[in-house]
Amino acid sequence: MRILSLFLLLLLLACGDGRDTASADVATPSSPSADTTFRAWAATPPLGWNSWDSYGPTVREDEVKANADYMAANLKEFGWEYVVVDIRWFVENTKRHGYNQTDPIYVLDEYGRYLPATNRFPSAADGNGFTALADYVHEKGLKFGIHLMRGVPTEAVERKLPILGADGITADQIYTTDEQCQWLRDNYTIVADQPGAQEYYNSIMDLYASWGVDFIKIDDLSAPIYHKEEIELIRKAIDQTGRAMVLSTSPGPTPVEYAEHVSNHANMWRMVNDVWDNWGDIDNLMSVTEGWYDYIGGGTWPDCDMIPLGRLSIRGERGDDRMANLSQDEQYTLMSLFTIFRSPLFFGGDLPSNDDFTNSLLTNEAVLKMHAEATGVRLLLLEDDRMAITSRHPTDGTVYLALFNRSDEAETQVQVSLEELGLLGSVAVTDLWTGESLGEATTTFGRTFGPHASGLYQLGTAN
Repeated sequence: MRILSLFLLLLLLACGDGRDTASADVATPSSPSADTTFRAWAATPPLGWNSWDSYGPTVREDEVKANADYMAANLKEFGWEYVVVDIRWFVENTKRHGYNQTDPIYVLDEYGRYLPATNRFPSAADGNGFTALADYVHEKGLKFGIHLMRGVPTEAVERKLPILGADGITADQIYTTDEQCQWLRDNYTIVADQPGAQEYYNSIMDLYASWGVDFIKIDDLSAPIYHKEEIELIRKAIDQTGRAMVLSTSPGPTPVEYAEHVSNHANMWRMVNDVWDNWGDIDNLMSVTEGWYDYIGGGTWPDCDMIPLGRLSIRGERGDDRMANLSQDEQYTLMSLFTIFRSPLFFGGDLPSNDDFTNSLLTNEAVLKMHAEATGVRLLLLEDDRMAITSRHPTDGTVYLALFNRSDEAETQVQVSLEELGLLGSVAVTDLWTGESLGEATTTFGRTFGPHASGLYQLGTAN
């Protein structure tokens, strides 16, 4: 597997990694020993579903299967492939609208490693873990992922459970209460240079690899403190399993000053805290992306967060059961931003509840082609309430352009120079969302948009 992964990485680099030359220089390994084989595991931005926006910490096995079934039947052909069980799958008595931190019942093995709660995941009985559920997902041609918190379980520390692979060392010897997660108290911080620390992370990654896990989202790594040492422990632990498991760090905002480090250790990382179905979160994200364009591509991806569309909060953390509280214009804007920026795309709504409009946002082949294949993503305009982002297809020269009106009230014209896009003479313009030909443009191209509206376009040589 290591040889195959290295071959894929070399092929990826030979074809170009999606960065400008200056960006590629920035993202070189931070030390001669840095292993970047993992970059081949997500050569294009990953696409999938995550249970958080719909079910918070309460998702059940039957609900995961229903979403996997829907993805296989309706979205797999468009590149959607990951099915991710989010937070607290190891707690028996979870709740909606937050977390039960009063009397949580954790499920752990004898080495202090979390196991799925069998009252929610029946196939995990008899120590089976997520093996059966991962097999179910894999049989549909999809990939399986899980969420966990950084650190060592507080219960493992209190019970002084032994660490597998670290003779005589117990969980109470590798922890500190310093920098414990402020919003969820399940785990303690691991002291990275303590004997047994690497072995503990190795032991949990070995377990997850044995279950068939393909994707791991690890929380509380980025903010309010960037946990550099634990990220390095995690990178080494995943690599030593020999299994390709995409690593997603969460939540944001990941500090831009650690961009080089995170891009040398993770496949994707959050730029902001949770994005929900309100305009303020989208508008904030537009501003935050400004610092991350140099780090898009080459198997590592700045992450805009999950897509909070469709049916949300069936038993969620934020609000009650609802269809997304965004207008159609705002939903197009969100998807145009996520796709031209080449963020990983993880849908947060309950897939079986999707309506035709929601599905149209996830299955537009021209938009997904741009998302998967475009290179040289850059911010072209960011002033007042106007924003423009561009990219280019690396083989046919097609230029992509997204224009945004961020104003809350006013209609606004957003216009760019074709010369600044590297285009001369007349160009043919196509609306990527509708496929409609918009005629030709010369010198400049622009449109007038209502509040929170946008456009996504393909510009090519006129006939």
